[in-house]
Amino acid sequence: MDYVRLGNTGLKVSQICLGCMTYGSPQWRPWVLDAEAAKPFFRKAVEGGINFFDTADMYSLGQSEVVTGRWLKEFARREETVIATKVFFPHRAGPNTGGLSRKHILDAIDRSLKNLGTDHVDLYQIHRFDPETPIEETLEALHDVVKAGKARYIGASSMYAWQFAKMLSTSERHGWTRFVSMQPQYNLVYREEEREMLPLCQSEGIGVIPWSPLARGFLAGGRAKPGEGETERSRTDEFSPRLYYRDADHAVVEAVSAVAADRGVSNTQVALAWVLRNSAITAPIVGASKLHHLDEALAALDLTLTDAEAKALEAPYRPKPVLDHA
Repeated sequence: MDYVRLGNTGLKVSQICLGCMTYGSPQWRPWVLDAEAAKPFFRKAVEGGINFFDTADMYSLGQSEVVTGRWLKEFARREETVIATKVFFPHRAGPNTGGLSRKHILDAIDRSLKNLGTDHVDLYQIHRFDPETPIEETLEALHDVVKAGKARYIGASSMYAWQFAKMLSTSERHGWTRFVSMQPQYNLVYREEEREMLPLCQSEGIGVIPWSPLARGFLAGGRAKPGEGETERSRTDEFSPRLYYRDADHAVVEAVSAVAADRGVSNTQVALAWVLRNSAITAPIVGASKLHHLDEALAALDLTLTDAEAKALEAPYRPKPVLDHA
């Protein structure tokens, strides 16, 4: 495993980040693995050199953080491990249980630390942009979280590039803690971030840790229509049909399958290798509900695509509207 700097920071992260939304409580989503079922995934990830783990306070309504903290405490050294979590979405019904107000951020970080069983997170991220809260309020609260020692760095996730640029400018103007990372959706069937967000991040020295680099497993193949696939998630995920399944998306999967067959590797390895070849990308966030998913993700680090292969993979793509920024 190679370790790379997260943006312009001195923080070193593995080139694969384990996404922990898959672990927590199956009562939240039927495809989620409980604590005992999740245990071998954390062991295998650490043994494979992964030191970067991403969760959120809304995954399994906090239980993902609990499971993540439990197994990292058993298998990993805290000083070597980078724990990332996120704040924005409500964890229950009621006022002030979501968004990016000062009240919610300061309440949420304490709840996340308790769930994770640690006195700090390494990367505290806003899960979405909050149009109802002044960005000055959000940024000062995040700055105070860092100054209180509860987070080492802050990051952001899916939003418009102009919103992110405005937040970066505001933090610089006030001397507040600056975002060091962006977590956008980015994969072979959703490339809209190439227009504005990825160039902005490269220009500003922001690390990019894309979510859904495999399009929620869609790029693995075997999904002619919603409800198909090898995993419980692929068969029950209600979110994927909102993002994928256009004719051009299926053509992309066919291209991935062709390259994979020619190389004698899996679709997963090809799709991840394509994401990793982009110089803007720091570490894709990979979910795994079967142990071989982790094996394939790690194997993708050793696969280098040719320019011709990349061109063949990219050719069927057709532009999409911006998806999931709110």
